[in-house]
Amino acid sequence: MTSIGQIIVDFFSAYGIFGWLLAIFVLFYIDSIIFPTVPELFVVLIFIGGQGIVPDWEWIALILLTIVIAEIAGLTTLYVIVKSVTVPKRIHQAVEKYRNFLLCHDERMILINRVAPVLPFIGAFVAILGWSYRKSIIYTVIGGVVKYGLILVASQYFLTYFSSGDARLVTLTMIAIILGVSFALSIYRKRRMDRDSNRPA
Repeated sequence: MTSIGQIIVDFFSAYGIFGWLLAIFVLFYIDSIIFPTVPELFVVLIFIGGQGIVPDWEWIALILLTIVIAEIAGLTTLYVIVKSVTVPKRIHQAVEKYRNFLLCHDERMILINRVAPVLPFIGAFVAILGWSYRKSIIYTVIGGVVKYGLILVASQYFLTYFSSGDARLVTLTMIAIILGVSFALSIYRKRRMDRDSNRPA
């Protein structure tokens, strides 16, 4: 999916700052409703690319605002679609069963999902499980701002105190570690869920 993300970034990069922000919006929107686009990687690449063009903290704020808007739009899109159709009973039961093996059974799972992503299509889960839309949006915003805010602030630190080449390498290494840890935690949690579901009652 990374290649798709690269295509999106390459396409919009010709439009400068606005294009980069639009690329971030599209990446996060797609990531929220269809399939993973590894947005963490492209966020830092776009952030680095905008250095010197937009004041640092304004650039961070613009990126975070774009991420928040995209994630709210993605969650809302799935929520509205699922709410407007009749969900088959077997799908509803499967989602309920899946929910029972999550660490949290309510909207707080959206925050945990930032660390160990085991909850895809969050907007659909919110609609099917009857979670509070307002709380889900709040947790989505908080989780996005904290996660990507820390990533961008760390990237800014590296760019300030390292040479350009070293800063890029350290930043990309940081993203690789974050993705690796998230992937490992999600695999571990899914295996725990599978063991729990196969355990005799």
